[in-house]
Amino acid sequence: MTPHDFLRKWRHVELKERTASQSHFNDLCALLGVLDPIAADPLGEWFTFEKGATKTGGGEGWADVWRRGCFAWEYKGPRKNLDTAFAQLLQYSVALENPPLLIVSDMDRIRIHTNWTNTVQEVHDFTLDDLIDGDVRERLKRVFTDPEAFKPAKTRQALTEETAREFAGLAQRLRDRGHEPHQVAHFVNRLVFCMFAEDVGLLPDNLFTKMLEISRRDPQAFIENAGTLFGAMAHRGGKVGFTAIDWFNGGLFEDDHVLPVSIEDIDDLLNAARRDWSAIDPSILGTLFERGLDPAKRSQLGAHYTDRAKIMMIVKPVIIDPLEAEWAAALAEMTRLIESAPRTTKDKLLRGAELARRTRATAAATAIHEAFIARLAAFRVLDPACGSGNFLYIALRALKDIEHRANLDAEALGLPRGFPRVGPECVLGIELNPYAAELARVSVWIGEIQWMRRNGFDAARNPILRPLDTIQQRDAIANADGSATEWPAADVIIGNPPFLGAKLMFRKLGHAETKAIRDLFKGRLPGFTDLVCYWFENARRQIELGHSSRAGFVATNSIRKNTNLPVLRRIVETTRIFEAWSEEKWTVDGAAIDVSLICFGHKSGPEILNGLEVESINPDLSAGLNLTLAVNQPQNIGGAYLGIQKSGPFDISGKIARSWLGEPLNPNGRPNKDVLNPYWNGDDVTSRPRDFWLITLPSGLSEANASLFAKPFEHIQNTPDRDGKLIRQLRDELGERAGPNWWEQEWPRPMMRSRIAAVDRYIVTPETALHRLFVWLSLPVLPDKNLIVIPRNDDTTFGILHSRFHALWALRKGSDLQDRPRYTHTSVYATFPFPTGLTPNIPAADYADDPRAQAIAIAAARLNELREHWLNPSDLVMRVPEVVAGYPDRILPKDDEAAKVLKTRTLTNLYNARPQWLANAHAALDQAVADAYGWGEDFHAGTLTDDEILARLFRLNQERAAAQ
Repeated sequence: MTPHDFLRKWRHVELKERTASQSHFNDLCALLGVLDPIAADPLGEWFTFEKGATKTGGGEGWADVWRRGCFAWEYKGPRKNLDTAFAQLLQYSVALENPPLLIVSDMDRIRIHTNWTNTVQEVHDFTLDDLIDGDVRERLKRVFTDPEAFKPAKTRQALTEETAREFAGLAQRLRDRGHEPHQVAHFVNRLVFCMFAEDVGLLPDNLFTKMLEISRRDPQAFIENAGTLFGAMAHRGGKVGFTAIDWFNGGLFEDDHVLPVSIEDIDDLLNAARRDWSAIDPSILGTLFERGLDPAKRSQLGAHYTDRAKIMMIVKPVIIDPLEAEWAAALAEMTRLIESAPRTTKDKLLRGAELARRTRATAAATAIHEAFIARLAAFRVLDPACGSGNFLYIALRALKDIEHRANLDAEALGLPRGFPRVGPECVLGIELNPYAAELARVSVWIGEIQWMRRNGFDAARNPILRPLDTIQQRDAIANADGSATEWPAADVIIGNPPFLGAKLMFRKLGHAETKAIRDLFKGRLPGFTDLVCYWFENARRQIELGHSSRAGFVATNSIRKNTNLPVLRRIVETTRIFEAWSEEKWTVDGAAIDVSLICFGHKSGPEILNGLEVESINPDLSAGLNLTLAVNQPQNIGGAYLGIQKSGPFDISGKIARSWLGEPLNPNGRPNKDVLNPYWNGDDVTSRPRDFWLITLPSGLSEANASLFAKPFEHIQNTPDRDGKLIRQLRDELGERAGPNWWEQEWPRPMMRSRIAAVDRYIVTPETALHRLFVWLSLPVLPDKNLIVIPRNDDTTFGILHSRFHALWALRKGSDLQDRPRYTHTSVYATFPFPTGLTPNIPAADYADDPRAQAIAIAAARLNELREHWLNPSDLVMRVPEVVAGYPDRILPKDDEAAKVLKTRTLTNLYNARPQWLANAHAALDQAVADAYGWGEDFHAGTLTDDEILARLFRLNQERAAAQ
């Protein structure tokens, strides 16, 4: 068929939709050179007329034409409202497998709506006369052959990012003019919602844009103009001129208060108003706008944010999967009832008993459907750290999607068509930050309205914004009087509680608040746990009391280790972890970090760990061998210590230290040598020594006596930290926890220092490192808190610690900091079962003649010797005596070329490369340690897998514990 033939046939057709639509579509296929549905797919499996016409209850299909993966197409009669046809397609889009294009037409017009979920939707209009153009026909043909050609380039995320940046500038200017930050945030939220409401048709006649255009001519009139609009939105039956305004309110438009703006502000608002606000993405809206509205978070503008797919990793197992399983069971029973009952056919009407049976079956199926919808409408989701509402929005959308699917399934069985009942009241939130709390409400409101429009329904009216008192601005853990905060009952609890390490709680929250929180959980959790643990314990308690059924939280991955582990132990003891991801990237304060996602509570079905089905999930988020049951070994008591925690400006460069060492004696007659020590941390072990020293004023000195070490004391007294605070101020903030006097290290570790003073050398390992490395140090070098100290001087202990056996144990029993394993002496060293007869409680001299000990010592000494030769080869370094006696020689490069080479000679680089000589040295050491355990033959044969090694070590751990 030629274009002119097509136009001649269809230009003046007045036939009704059902009479002409299929003929029109077949001719269009002929015009475009594609097969029509009957020719292309005689079985109607992927390209068909009347999609959905085979539904059990009969009736019209959900779309006049449907092509899988391409489009759903709905016809209307001549000059009918195509918006009505589009609304129908939206309502049935889920049943039509969410085609990327939704097309509506009559005989004269074709309108294509894009339907990709993560893009700004676009509309493409074609008229009958446009089909004369070959380029137009080719473009229309792509509807059938390449629908991706219509995919919009701009994503909803990009649109939201752009608008957030614009409003951040406006918010900053308003704050710079002296307006209170919360007033600024509330005002900007109103402006944002007005732009959205205008673009979705809730504010008629482009009123907001017109108000801006009028105000631009006279910026002084903006307060009156915007106040008139806000006032109309705040009250029932408001008007602006002769234009009636719906009632909005909901707490966002509670009055007509307006902040004054400049002409520059109005210009920015006009530019923003010209964007398509209907497509803004609520899943990130709150996060991005919070960064612009909250002065404390402005530095995060442009940083990363957590996307919807990540949040769904919690929402899906906690909310969607269980509810969909419930609906599947309900639908199966409804289908059985309907399909087992007599039905009307063309040749037979139901009467008497058959009609009664059909009526009873339909009533029973309807009751099942209505009960499920009522359950959804009453379903409550709590986020007790809701931030700016991204979890709540996604949860609400999930509930509405499930309800919509259930209504479509019920309609397919011939039951009455349902209208959405799930609404914003289904989501409950608690949030301390007032900026975030209001943005959470805005995000939920926008998300609700968008969902209704996207699925072909009108938004709620009178008011448009239902009050969201269910999102509360308050503390989720402790009330101001120190009492425990009550969480509302909810079917499920989800969220992303705040990440704050136990060590930082005093500094960030203050002493009083930290103590109040820890006192509330005394007896339930250890006194030294990360802040996020209190949310987990509260959720577990809600489930135990029957106030909730399931929970899913994001946590730093340290939650599964050490002093945080008890919270997951309690969860496993009283319920179960049914799905978890032990290591997953997440965005916190604009930075991507490694987290654990943990879903727990009452849910049937298998347990899923890192996407794989497992028999059970252990408290440390492992499967199989449960090493959380490993207990401390009495033989290891007192065998490992933390290094010194200075907590202040006690470290100085080697240059400064040497200048002080050359100073005359102090007023007390003592040299600075008495209070200066070379000082190593983890970087000195894994990289090259940094040449830092530590000021070590003796414990117990009065301030007057400490000040007699003049230069060191003056440095401590007058050196601010990076925030400009002096140590005296910082210690005052910590209150009674401050510990020693401000001129002493916070934790000088006298016990550790006495133990390393008793040996000629001692072993250290970095608390956090990519590779588990052990090295020798000796006094007067002192270890930082980032080093774990083992005060043993024998090569046998060094070799056992540096073996594969101990490394595997450390990897499983330690924690993580991002991608670097963390060695914790309380959970790794304390529980590790050393070979019998070589345990830390035995002096090295007692096993000096043991062949096993000797073999390990030889291999360990060789490993250390080879590494030292590689790190500091004699042809590249020179050893220079320190400026005063009693300190180890300095190792310096011989020249500039040597310095360049030595920069690359680090233990991290060595173990990253793992040359064959290093692998051989470790293999010899591992074989000697395996022999000491009595597992040498299996190890040599290669049958001793990592899992088997851990299993054997665990059995040894348990046997020794039982023998005590």
